Parts: sequence; C-alpha cells; structure tokens
Amino acid sequence: MSEDKYSYEILYVEDEAEVRRNYVSYLKRFFHTVHEAGDAKEALKIYQTKNPSILIVDINLPGKSGVDFLKEIREGDHAIKAIMLTANSDVETLVAATELKLTKYLIKPVSRLDLKNALFLAMEEMLNYRTIANKIIKIKDSCYWDQENKKLMKEDEALNLTKKEIELLSLLFTNTRKTFSSDDIIYELWYDADEPKNDALKTLIKHLRKKLPKDTIKNVFGVGYKIEAQT
Repeated sequence: MSEDKYSYEILYVEDEAEVRRNYVSYLKRFFHTVHEAGDAKEALKIYQTKNPSILIVDINLPGKSGVDFLKEIREGDHAIKAIMLTANSDVETLVAATELKLTKYLIKPVSRLDLKNALFLAMEEMLNYRTIANKIIKIKDSCYWDQENKKLMKEDEALNLTKKEIELLSLLFTNTRKTFSSDDIIYELWYDADEPKNDALKTLIKHLRKKLPKDTIKNVFGVGYKIEAQT
C-alpha cells in the first residue's frame, strides 16, 4: 500500500486532539507525510521548516485564528494549497475565507469523502498550475526580479544570465518563504539527467550569487536553498 501513497506533504491544523488524531490517521492512508499542529504558532513553525504542499486548517484555533494564520502565509506564499474547515457558515466568515485563495471551504462535520475530494482537487491544481505571487519582486540595492519576463534587473538594466540561472531564479521566486531542497531543485532543472548534479547545482549557485546582492540566496543548513526578497 505504501508505494501507492502520494508524495505531497500535508499539514493538518486542528486544536481538538481527538479529531486531529482521527483525521491524521485517515490522511496517512493516502499520503506518505502528514504533519499535525494544534495551534497557529506550532503550525507556522512546521510550515517554515517542513514546507508542506497542502494546508488543512480549522478556522477556530486558540490564539491566532485559522483565517489570520492563512493571511500570514499568503503574505509571501500564493502557491501553497489551502483547505479550510469550519463550523461557521455566516457571510462574514465566508467573505474573509474567499480572500485567502482557498482550494475548498468545508463545513464541519466534514465527511472523509468530501475531504478526500478536496485534496484531489488541490493536487490537480498543483499539477496544472503554478502560482506566481508578483510579476515584479524587489530584492535590494536597486535590484529586482521580473518574473513575467524572466529577467534580473539592476537599475532598470537586465543582467546577463545563463539559461540555468534563469530557471533557478524562476523556481526560487515562486515562493520566497520556502526553502527548496537540493533534490527538488535538481529535479526541476535537470529532470532528465543520467548522472548526479549536486556539484553542478553548487557551481550554478556560486556563479549566480556573484550577480545578486549579498545574501540573496541563502543556504539553510540541512534543508536546501531559499531566496531573500523585500516584502
């Protein structure tokens, strides 16, 4: 059965321990990795370190609400898929939730079939679309990345980039809060390679750093690489 599980990582955020335990057990039937959190603070820490692909968030969390948690995520990440669970169906709550680019809004109690269908919809969206938050992303020192035209600009002049440098920046700038693992980057840039590309990636990053402001590409020890941009 394990080989049939999906590789997408899930983060399930629910403060009711028994409910969370039951749904996490159910989700593990379909996904290799399911993280869980009981409040927004714990969820944010997991999001920043584990980089899940899909969030399942209860709207009523202790401390920061599910809506406020997702608002914080959406400040720098428009790519991650989010499913919100709530016992409320009032207009004000629905309006607030629709601004968060949700894949699905499910009213509790949520059936396992409805949750499963929402997850399949999220995976379908990831397969067919890549979300780019901004067309122009400011870096620093009068430098910015033109996401639409795939150009690195400094004082309105385009810097010369190789094809792989463009591909790497395009990937990193899809999510400025995410740390991309070396394996993920290598797969995206050299998906048809027959030999290891770890050294090629290190060389690529070394050369690209010379063209970017200092500390724009950061090495997150034991995880991978992330891009620093102004918010």
